[in-house]
This record gives sequence, C-alpha cells and structure tokens, in this order.
Amino acid sequence: MDPKTPLNKHKKKRLTQDQVKLLERSFIPNKKLEPELKLRLASQLGVPPRQVAIWYQNKRARWKTQSLELDYTTLQVKLENAVAEKKRLERHVKHLQEELRRAQEMLYALNSNRREDNINGKNNDYNYYNKNTLVSCTAITTTAEEGGRSGLHEVEEVLQLDDELYASLIAGGNRSN
Repeated sequence: MDPKTPLNKHKKKRLTQDQVKLLERSFIPNKKLEPELKLRLASQLGVPPRQVAIWYQNKRARWKTQSLELDYTTLQVKLENAVAEKKRLERHVKHLQEELRRAQEMLYALNSNRREDNINGKNNDYNYYNKNTLVSCTAITTTAEEGGRSGLHEVEEVLQLDDELYASLIAGGNRSN
C-alpha cells in the first residue's frame, strides 16, 4: 500500500436505511440522475456525489432487470392464453367440420334418393330443401326402446343453413353426382 494514500479513501461508507429511503423516493420520478440532483442528494445525505451516482447506476440496472422479468412474465401469460385459445378454436373447427361432413352426407343421401325415385318413376313425398332449410325425412332406425328392432320411422330434422353453408352443401352434392 502507498504510504501517501489515506486509509479512509479506500473504505466505502455504507448508506443507512434512511439514506436509501430518500434515494428510493428520488428514483421513482427520476430514473436518470441529473448533475444538480446528484449534488443536492449528496449534500442532503452527507455522502460524496460519486456514491449517489453509483447508487443510481446500480438501482437503474436492478430496475431494468425487474422490468424485463415482469415483461417476460406478462408475455408468458399472454402466450399461454393464446395457445389455449388456439386449441379451443381448433376443437371448434373440428366440430364444425364434422357437422358439415354429416350435413353433406345427408344431402348426398337425399339427392341419391331423389335421383333413384326419379329413375323409378316414383312420386317423391320428401321435403328436400329450399335455400335456407334442409329437412331430412324417412329413415331406417334401430332403437333401444323397441328392443333393437329396425323399422321405418319419420325422422324430421331441420337444419337452418346460411348462404355459405348451403352453397357448400350444394357444391358437395354436385361433386358426387
């Protein structure tokens, strides 16, 4: 050690809790330390201006890290919510595709029956569909209440169709002709 260097120059004074509270209060509105604020705080606290500057620098680094961690956590929650919503929408799309497939099968069956009846010269008693409604009709069913017997039953199921679904069903029926 150099004999000309005083011992207290190397020894750093720790800040008291009251000093830290004052610095914390001043940090909230001022993340950057202006020279006049640094001098005012140093004289209020009774510490060198350099120590105030270093405290501000360290506090700003900790504050940025905490902000980044908070931002990361927020983004992580948003991502998890988006993934859950995506899965919910995928299930909904699958359900709608299945409904569309069943409606196309029903339309195909109705069109097949109508073509068959026209070929055989039979008068068709079925209500097929108009622009917005599809009505299914007589079907062979097996029911548990009847002891598993098959029979001819009137099954009436009305589906309300929007124009896009109707066009899709008609296109699907025409493809299979």
